[in-house]
Amino acid sequence: MKITVDIDCTPQEARTFLGLPDVEKMQEAVMKELQAKMLENIGNLDPENMMKTWLPAGIQGMEQMQKLFWSQFSKGDDDGK
Repeated sequence: MKITVDIDCTPQEARTFLGLPDVEKMQEAVMKELQAKMLENIGNLDPENMMKTWLPAGIQGMEQMQKLFWSQFSKGDDDGK
């Protein structure tokens, strides 16, 4: 035997019937805070700010590689003399 029960109610009505807390106001507050944080962080996606953040490390790495190359090159040149 199989019994099927269809209940037609809104999510709010279901929460009330089941005794679950109303979190709508808290959810709105959290969403507003999340939106504010996201809008704030969009400013960090400015290409100029990104280059300022990434470029110094990249340039420093390139300088170190050049120094290593030239030091190895000058050592190799001394060994040949």
